[in-house]
Order: sequence, then C-alpha cells, then structure tokens
Amino acid sequence: MPAEVYSAERNIDGCALIGSTEHQIDPTVRNILITGAAGFIGSWVTRHLTIVYSAAYNIVCYDKLDSCATLKNTACLNGHSNFRFVHGDITDRQAVVQCMREYDIDTVLHFAALSHVDASFRTPLEFTETNVKGTQIMLEAAVKSGVKKFIHISTDEVHGEVGCESLDLLEDSALAPSNPYAASKAAAEMYVHAYAKSYKLPCVIVRSNNVYGPHQYPEKLIPKFASRLDRGRPLTLHGDGKHRRRYLFAGDAVNAIDTVLHKGQPGETYNMGSVDEVSNLELARMMLEEFGIGEELAAKWIKHTKDRPFNDSRYAINSEKLQKLGWRPQVPFAQGLRMTIQWYRSVGRAWWGDVEEALGLIPEENGKTV
Repeated sequence: MPAEVYSAERNIDGCALIGSTEHQIDPTVRNILITGAAGFIGSWVTRHLTIVYSAAYNIVCYDKLDSCATLKNTACLNGHSNFRFVHGDITDRQAVVQCMREYDIDTVLHFAALSHVDASFRTPLEFTETNVKGTQIMLEAAVKSGVKKFIHISTDEVHGEVGCESLDLLEDSALAPSNPYAASKAAAEMYVHAYAKSYKLPCVIVRSNNVYGPHQYPEKLIPKFASRLDRGRPLTLHGDGKHRRRYLFAGDAVNAIDTVLHKGQPGETYNMGSVDEVSNLELARMMLEEFGIGEELAAKWIKHTKDRPFNDSRYAINSEKLQKLGWRPQVPFAQGLRMTIQWYRSVGRAWWGDVEEALGLIPEENGKTV
C-alpha cells in the first residue's frame, strides 16, 4: 500500500488505516468475533475485515475498553451494516457465550490480552487472570458454540531470550518465557493446544514480534517515545539500551493475519515477524533525528533508568512458513516509523487524551517529572 494512504490527513478518522490484502472469500466464514477489537492490532484487523470484506463477513467487535482501547479506533465503522460493537470482558464466561450465540459466531480472532511487560512485573496475577483464564473461557465458549475456526494471537516472547545473533527461531522451538507476560501467553498457548486436541476445536496460533504504527496506546516504546518528544520530554531507556527488538508495521501485521484467516491450516502455528532489528538506543536516536534533534544533542535527550528485573537481550523468529502462504512485509522500518511519528504529532494527543502516567510524566517524591 503506498505511503500516502497513511498520511496524517487521511488518518484522522482511522478509515485509511487498514491492510492491503484481499483474499478469495472463505465460504465457511460468515460471522467473525474479534476480541480486543478496539485496541491496537485488533482495531487494525477489525477495520480491514469490515471494509474489505463488507459483502461477505459480519464483524463483531468485543472489547472491555480498558486504558489501551478506545472507541475512536473503530468509530469509522459505525455506519457499516456488517459491523457490531459489544462491550464485554473475556473473563466473563456468561457474556462471552451469550455474544457468540447471539451473533452465531463461526470464527474467532482472539487478540484481547494484557501485553505491557513492565506492568506484568508489577501485577502478574492480573496477566494470569486475563491472558490465561480469559483465553480458556474463550476456548470453552468456542467449543460450546460450534466455532469452526479459532485464531489465537500470541507473541515471540514465549520463546524467551534469543542470544545468538545468527539464530531465528522456528514455530516448533521450545517455549521458555522469562517474564510474567510471556509466561501468561505461553500458558494460553498450552490451553489452545489442549482444546484443539481434546475437543477437536480448529485452532491456529500466530506469534508476532513487536508491531508498531498509528493507534497504539503510548505505553509501548515507539508511541511512548513519539509522545514524549512531541511534549518536549527526554527519552528514557532501560539499562544500557542495547536490548534488541524486531518491528513490524501494523499494516503488514493485518496482511499476515488476513492471510492466516484465509490460508492458514488448523493445528498450525505461524510466525509473523520482520527482519527490521534495532536496539532501543538505536531506535531512540532514529526518533530524535525525525524530530530534528541531531546526534550532537542526543546525550541530553536520552536518559537511562533502572532496568527491569530481567530484560531479554533479543527476540527473533523465522517467518518463512507464513511467507509460503504468500505474505511478505511491505513497509520498511524507516518509512513506517516516519508515518507513525507523523500520526502521533498530528492527532496523537487528541486521540488518547491524558496519558501522562503511561508516558512516565508523573510527579516523583521530589516534585519533579522525568
């Protein structure tokens, strides 16, 4: 999809922010339930499927609207006859079953999860409640409702740290999570496998590396940095900032999930990732440059803080299996980063409102902010 589609002028109502794929209609799919559909990646997929497949699929957006979600992410769909919003929590068993039965759901895309690693160290039991219990409730409801396709969105973090720089992990690599968030997602995957085996529920798992782009709540690194710089605040890095991550633009993530929906096989796991790998420090410098702050001033704009209890040095997954289905990332990191920063500078403040706590701009004991 050309870059101009993602220009800030076209992004204000969110309608332009979809993927670029369109597959042959799947006759077994009619009513799709998307959990976490008002959040970041979920809303991108919701907009895409609602708009691109308007004549074929009905889309039910199921979201409890926590701090990381907003109805603004799906507001452009309110006039579409194939779109419905349901305010609900995946840990509410009765509500989930009722929703699936009311809308005769045959396909589930399960995005809803707590995903901020820092928060998982502070409140790990909340991550177990939402990510593990919530996933089991979704699976149980899917079995009771006769769902024909259940796609579970997971993370590359279930594998833990990948220290060897020449190693990209395959789908059958061992699960070795090293933080509470990753552990909850690994446990959720085990439940997906168990229900697929025990109840013959047709399940697919998608593991993603870091996805970025417009509409992401500014607690994650890229939107947080963009929002802090937009407010004239310095960037804060855990430890020495040498931890490396790979980034995939949201439009490419949409195309991957659309491909899995239409071409993925039950019982399979697909890695969804890019090869755009940078350290947190390199990313900070790239973003400073986009804001017109040169290398000579970088030291004044980058502050190092205490690291997490444990911080994986690197994640890396191999996406060749998904690429064999016809998917390829299309947006280079530098281009996607520029478009993302443009969106946050243009509409980010109005979109998310007061996010001072997420940005770390909260009073400390000495009365100062960072």
